[in-house]
Amino acid sequence: MYRKIKFSDWLRKSLLFTRHNLWVWLGYSVFVGLVLCLGRVSYALGIFSAVVSLFVGVGIAKYADLKHFTPEKSVGLFWAVKKSLPLGIIAGLTIVICWFIFSAIANILNGQWEMISYFFFDWQFTEQNLQGRDSRELAIWLYGYANITLIFTLLMLANFASWYSYPLMLFKDYSWSQAKEEGRQETAKHKDAYYKTLAFFIFEAILCTEITPWLTPVLYVLTSIFMFTTYKSFFERD
Repeated sequence: MYRKIKFSDWLRKSLLFTRHNLWVWLGYSVFVGLVLCLGRVSYALGIFSAVVSLFVGVGIAKYADLKHFTPEKSVGLFWAVKKSLPLGIIAGLTIVICWFIFSAIANILNGQWEMISYFFFDWQFTEQNLQGRDSRELAIWLYGYANITLIFTLLMLANFASWYSYPLMLFKDYSWSQAKEEGRQETAKHKDAYYKTLAFFIFEAILCTEITPWLTPVLYVLTSIFMFTTYKSFFERD
């Protein structure tokens, strides 16, 4: 008989986890914030970079975990990035391809064939776009697409993989099908907590599109940490 897992337990554990290597998380949040600006040069590049940043964050969480809890097994930050980057790139390309297909179909149906190319390059850092915006409006303009990307990625995981698929493939070398099956079996045991988790991040992403746009990079980092800490609680128990 296992103890019922609550979403509040996961949230508390994830927030407490940020105290470990706080400067690393602050630095990574700033880095993600800069990377997400690429979306105003190319939607494809922005979406790709956003997804890669999200999943590389899971690897950095592993680095922080080892450094704090098992210093004898600690690894370098470069190791964490290097290890998580290949899978992150594959995930990023997958999301970009799916997004492009949906976008291209929509443009074709609307008779806007010329808009298809803008998915790959659309320089928007112009005087017209930058002038007259206050800080909040600028952040909404910069990060609006990134919040939609986060929602899209989470829904893709929910439908075609599992919440635990990426960390299982990254840390346990599972195949995609193995990670999907094992992850869904674990998720099924804690449906209530999982659905609340999904709803929480979707709600926060929506919130960041209009009300708290500057927190978008922080939301990405928190999602990465959340993904790692929930994975660890089930698949790396002491």
